[in-house]
Amino acid sequence: MEIDWKELWMGSESWDFLLQIVFRTAVMFLTIIFGIRLLGKRGVKQLSIFELVVIIGLGSAAGDPMFYREVGLVSSITVFFVIIIIYSLVIYLIGKSKKIEILLEGKPVLLIENGVFAIDNFKKEKLGSDEFFAELRLKSVSHLGQIEMAIEETSGEISLFFYEDENVKYGLPVLLHSLDKSTKIFELENHYSCTFCGYTELKNKTSENTCKNCRKHHWIVSSNRKRIA
Repeated sequence: MEIDWKELWMGSESWDFLLQIVFRTAVMFLTIIFGIRLLGKRGVKQLSIFELVVIIGLGSAAGDPMFYREVGLVSSITVFFVIIIIYSLVIYLIGKSKKIEILLEGKPVLLIENGVFAIDNFKKEKLGSDEFFAELRLKSVSHLGQIEMAIEETSGEISLFFYEDENVKYGLPVLLHSLDKSTKIFELENHYSCTFCGYTELKNKTSENTCKNCRKHHWIVSSNRKRIA
């Protein structure tokens, strides 16, 4: 079977369309730069859900006319600036109304308080424990007892507030494979942490294995090592 090399490389377009692509791409690239400048710093920081939708819309408006002959530059630039105008209007409304801000961008969520998971909030955010523990390890956290408070910001980033070294508590270890050896029996007197919520207390052979915070039954030996930044 003979290969149509022109169709393979150019599809249904002619070679002279390459010059148009160069021009179209240059125009839309400059439009993107100008548009981002109009959006201001909010458009280039860590994106909220609302800002992500705006960026996707701009990307679609800018991308299609670069290589589709039937999509005119004027139409795409018009779409581009309509999106920017709507974005600017919404930002104005967000500045005027807290309810609109929460509706469009959400609000910060408390995930850890005093070294223990805020379970209801954590479930609502649909965060996996492995994913969250990885976030903590990237910030040099080895156990939850080092954390006074953890907040998920509207951008999705995690803000951490740490105890001073002298105030570090016993807490649930978050290092790799640290939860592999959970137990329901307390053979030695030690501090143990609930593997589900991080609740920590001193346990011995006579201690009950039901967590007072979440009513689960699996525990692991706690850590109280200081944080090394």
